[in-house]
Amino acid sequence: MHIHKRTKLTPIQRQELFKDYYEKRLRVCDLERQYQVSRPVIYKILERGRNKDFSVHSSTNERFRCLQYGLKRLAKVEHEIEERRKKEAKRYNKKYPGEMLHGDTKRLPLLKGDSATAQREYLFVAIDDYSRELYAAILPDKTRWSAATFLKQVNEECPYTIEKYYTDNGKEYKGDHTRHAFMQLCQASRIEQGFTKVKHPQTNGKAERVIRTIMEMWHEKTVFRSSAHRKQELIRFVNYYNTVKPHASLDDKTPYEYLMDYFYPTEL
Repeated sequence: MHIHKRTKLTPIQRQELFKDYYEKRLRVCDLERQYQVSRPVIYKILERGRNKDFSVHSSTNERFRCLQYGLKRLAKVEHEIEERRKKEAKRYNKKYPGEMLHGDTKRLPLLKGDSATAQREYLFVAIDDYSRELYAAILPDKTRWSAATFLKQVNEECPYTIEKYYTDNGKEYKGDHTRHAFMQLCQASRIEQGFTKVKHPQTNGKAERVIRTIMEMWHEKTVFRSSAHRKQELIRFVNYYNTVKPHASLDDKTPYEYLMDYFYPTEL
């Protein structure tokens, strides 16, 4: 369904949208279909609605609409885009939950007592760029089917709409879209895929960093009795990471607290 970028809602419609979200608990994707506006517009309405502002905001800056400034503005925008691309690998600054999730995969070490030929298990992770909320699971292989299984789990657990899933160019995430289970699930879920530059995995630094944290704080400090025990302990660690561990990048709040501040600010 096509949504026009310039679709406007009346103040009454904006207030109804706000109530549908907070009182009726409709999801953003449901509001998108019902009100025929894009998700960024919905997030702006929700943000302004917290201040009880349901008015239609129109730009009053006429300067950049004038032709005499048009070419200068275009050159400036092109320069800013180029500079942003250069810095993109080093820093992301997402504005709301679900705008981008970073995903990655890691082969886990053998368990104590396993033979050298035992089947290796793989850790799949996804982390929300805005809140640092973590999702993780252990799966038997590094295939597109396992990647799709994990994304399905994330979709079911995630309380907000996922707009973009950013990964490296691994075969579990990228391939022939007509036969690739993960890519097909992204398309069916209306999730845009983003990929790192080839041979530049550092551009997916948040996912790589959280895997390092998981291995250091959980895997290296726990003696696992079995594969089932390792999976159980991973669930406990994810819960600790999201609800107990403070993050300096979140003003020393947990991901859960940061999300609660976003969706249920104290002034409401």
